[in-house]
Amino acid sequence: MASSLLISHSNFLSFSQSPTLFPYHLKTTAIKQRQRQRQHYSPPSRHLNIVSSSAASASLEALIFDCDGVILESEHLHRQAYNDAFAHFNVICSSSLPLNWSPDFYDVLQNRIGGGKPKMRWYFKEHGWPSSNLFEKPPEDDESRAKLIDTLQDWKTERYKEIIKSGTVEPRPGVLRLMDEAKAAGKKLAVCSAATKSSVILCLENLIGMERFQGLDCFLAGDDVKEKKPDPSIYVTASKRLGVSERDCLVVEDSVIGLQAATTAGMSCVITYTPSTADQDFKDAIAIYPDLSNVRLKDLELLLQNVVAAS
Repeated sequence: MASSLLISHSNFLSFSQSPTLFPYHLKTTAIKQRQRQRQHYSPPSRHLNIVSSSAASASLEALIFDCDGVILESEHLHRQAYNDAFAHFNVICSSSLPLNWSPDFYDVLQNRIGGGKPKMRWYFKEHGWPSSNLFEKPPEDDESRAKLIDTLQDWKTERYKEIIKSGTVEPRPGVLRLMDEAKAAGKKLAVCSAATKSSVILCLENLIGMERFQGLDCFLAGDDVKEKKPDPSIYVTASKRLGVSERDCLVVEDSVIGLQAATTAGMSCVITYTPSTADQDFKDAIAIYPDLSNVRLKDLELLLQNVVAAS
């Protein structure tokens, strides 16, 4: 999303009456367009002939998946868990109703600020520290504010786990079939996520099943590397652990941050975008898909073998 877009104040009255909104803005018309896109958005896949020349002779030996956004479309679940936490603790900023982050607002927030605690801290700094069941009056000192955020984040995390374990969440289309095809063909299979290890394990155990999870040739989370995406460390580490050259690895990502991490590591990358990442710049991907429903292993092998530098 371009940083020049504007968000009208009316879209955020439920959050704050402060004229200070977000670091960048989004026009009301653009919000309406995004809402329509969510309802009707199903563009065809796009194949791009953009990759380093070193990958031109590559053969697919390892398939590496990101987790959030690729295996699981998770942002709406995180948003639900935050809103449940706000309601549980009666977190009130500027109205008589508990704070509630809308889908459009959360799309902007999660693409600009990483991590749950930084998200809440930024919001409360911008819109005023709230009253709650924890503090009848808005906390004024750093210790009380840290306690509020820590408590909200801990409760939100447990709520998110409950949602994942509920049996109502399914992996994104085509993911399990593609994993099974790769294993059956003798390809190495890995998951590399910037999220915490406990969070990724929870998702994988419940969404792909224990047999597939234990059958992974490599599993790395944000805890396993010093720098997170877009730093390439996680993919460089995966290549070494798999014993496969970077050019023979193919990464499946959903965001430009993940794409940058993969390409900087010397790997080719395909994108399977979500509604919140659909408008990002994926020019360096070798293919872009709305999901993996119609993507087979042979398609990815062909992509990696035949892709050439863009003219």
